[in-house]
Amino acid sequence: MLLRNDFSQFTHFFWDLDGTLTRSAEGIVNSVRYALESFGIKEADDEKIRRFIGPPLAESFNVFYGLNEEQCNKAIEKYREFYTEKGIFQNAVYEGIPETLQKLKESGKKLYVATSKPEVFMFRILEHFNLAQYFDFAGGADMAEARSEKHKVIEYVIKHENLQAEQKSGKILMIGDRKHDILGARKNGLKCCAVLWGYGSQKEFEEFEADFIISKPAELV
Repeated sequence: MLLRNDFSQFTHFFWDLDGTLTRSAEGIVNSVRYALESFGIKEADDEKIRRFIGPPLAESFNVFYGLNEEQCNKAIEKYREFYTEKGIFQNAVYEGIPETLQKLKESGKKLYVATSKPEVFMFRILEHFNLAQYFDFAGGADMAEARSEKHKVIEYVIKHENLQAEQKSGKILMIGDRKHDILGARKNGLKCCAVLWGYGSQKEFEEFEADFIISKPAELV
């Protein structure tokens, strides 16, 4: 792990959405609980449901509750049913995020979103919270979940924006709050900055060897 947080080498910043730009737990937890209840599963422990924040939905329903592929697809339908109407805006922007994004833009940095959340929801959230103005491009999962794993989303943004040269020269930094951001960045040859204000932990970030760990958005400037 790098001992000093010096971000001057990076010109392009890839941002995760849930747990990094916005505090989205309430909406996600309520949507997951609604989906589980459709299978007769009563989950009272919010912390268990919070594990869904970060990974692709299908992976979480399978790993945490043993749903098979067909059941996972049905669960995702029920999740989106609730999320589209109510859960999407049970959400808030983290303190310091708009100011940090503004300062990075003013200093000439290029900003992007790379999230496992389906793009149809991602765009609504970015617009609703006035965050879209800061980003040069935003990429997320497709509704079919074919592009939901973080490394695939990162690869998609790189290809869409023709950032292969920046990728090879180490100019891109991934910023996120879970191990999936670290692993997704590493698979694409990128460094990752893990953030402590989201849903990951110091222990998780050290275990998966995040290149940087910060506790406030302003540390990036």
